[in-house]
Amino acid sequence: MKTMLTTIAAALLVATTLGLAQQPTDFPNRPVRMIVNVTPGGGVDTATRIIAQKLSERFGHPFVVENRSGGAGNIAAEAVFNAEPDGYTLLSSPGATVSINDFLFKNLNYDPSALEPVSVLTQVPLALVVRSNFPAKNFKEFLDYVKAKPGTLNYASNGIGTASHLTAELFKLTTGTQMAHVPYKGTNPVLNDLIAGHVDLTFIQYSAFYDLHKAGRVRILAVCAKDRVDALSEVPSMAELGYPDIISHTWNMLSAPPKTPAAVLAKLNKAVAEVLAEKDVVARFAEMQTGVEGGDLAATKSYVVADRERWKKVIVATGLQP
Repeated sequence: MKTMLTTIAAALLVATTLGLAQQPTDFPNRPVRMIVNVTPGGGVDTATRIIAQKLSERFGHPFVVENRSGGAGNIAAEAVFNAEPDGYTLLSSPGATVSINDFLFKNLNYDPSALEPVSVLTQVPLALVVRSNFPAKNFKEFLDYVKAKPGTLNYASNGIGTASHLTAELFKLTTGTQMAHVPYKGTNPVLNDLIAGHVDLTFIQYSAFYDLHKAGRVRILAVCAKDRVDALSEVPSMAELGYPDIISHTWNMLSAPPKTPAAVLAKLNKAVAEVLAEKDVVARFAEMQTGVEGGDLAATKSYVVADRERWKKVIVATGLQP
C-alpha cells in the first residue's frame, strides 16, 4: 500500500512538473502573425500596424501583419479559428467578424463566439449625418420632422448588414420612426450622394464626415455614444438626448484561436493595454478621429457579448435574413 501511494505521489509530481514546464512563461519566443481580414490601408489595418510595431519592440520578436481579405472577412477568421491555439496566430478584424457574422451568413466554417477575445483595439462612434440643406437644424427638429413624415425620408448605408444599416434600424426601432433604406457598396458613394443631396441622411462613423461637417457641407446632429466626442464637442450624444440604447461604434479587435492558454491571452491583453495607453499612440489615433479602447480580458469579453446581444435583437426584429 505504501509503495502504491509513493508511486502515485511520484506520478503526480511528474505531472505537475510537466504542466509547469508547459506553461507559456516565455511567450513569445518567435514571430507572431497578426492576420488582418480586410485589405491594407483602412482603419483596422492601420491600427493593427501601429500596435504590431509597438508589440515587436516590447517583446523583441516580430509581430508580422498579414492581410488576408475576402469572403467578408470570414476566410481569414476561419484560418485563425483552425490555427494552433498557442498565441502565435492572431486575428485582427472589425467587430462584426466576432459579433454579428454568424447572424448574417449561412454555413460559416468557424464559430465567432468561440474565438478568444484578446483586446478591443480602437473604436469610432457612428453619427447621425444629414444633407446640408436638410430642414432640421438639430436633433429635436430632426426627430419631429421624421415623425411628421413617416416613410418619406431615405437613409443611406454602406451596405446591407453593415453597422450603418443596423444602426439606422436600431434608431427606427427605438424611436418608432419609418425611413426608406438605400444601400450602397462602401462609404465613399454614401458620402458623395449625401453631399449632392441625393439622399437625406445616414448613420455612419463620424470620422468619415468630420471635415465635411466642419466645412458646412453636411451636418452631424448627434453621435451614437454615451458621451460626446472631444473633436465634436458641440454635438450631443444620443444618451444625453434621452436615447441611451442607441449606441453604435465601428470597432476592431484582436482575437485568438479557441482554447488558447489563459496565460498567453493575459500576457497579450496586458501588453496591448499598455501600448494603447502610451501618449504617442493615443495622439496618433486622435489625429485619425479614432478612440482607443483596451481593458482587461473580462472587460473585452463583456464588450463583445454586449455588442452581440444588441445587434442580434435588431437583426431579429427587422427580419434580416442571412
